[in-house]
Amino acid sequence: QVQPVESGGGLVQAGGSLRLSCVTSGSVRDMAWYRQPPEKQRELVASIDTIGSTDYVDSVKGRFTISREKNKNTAYLQMNSLKPEDTAVYYCRVRRGSVNFWGQGTQVTVSA
Repeated sequence: QVQPVESGGGLVQAGGSLRLSCVTSGSVRDMAWYRQPPEKQRELVASIDTIGSTDYVDSVKGRFTISREKNKNTAYLQMNSLKPEDTAVYYCRVRRGSVNFWGQGTQVTVSA
């Protein structure tokens, strides 16, 4: 099943950490994490390609780390020093060829 499955979300206090996981199957190209805060548009948080090159939105640089177990087609998002403004539904997106597949999302809530 190519559609990715996310896990690891939850409720955490500001300054805490969470680790999100994204599991898919088959051969995929880049993997990425997006988030959608309440009543806002979805935004790209971090991405990683097949050779491990990464990219981050400015607001999470130095706090979040994306990684990937290529053979297992599993991606992680380690989130440290969480802030209330990180509260959102986090989605994993994987690309097979020219087609994107999205997970159902996992809720991350950061309390002040």
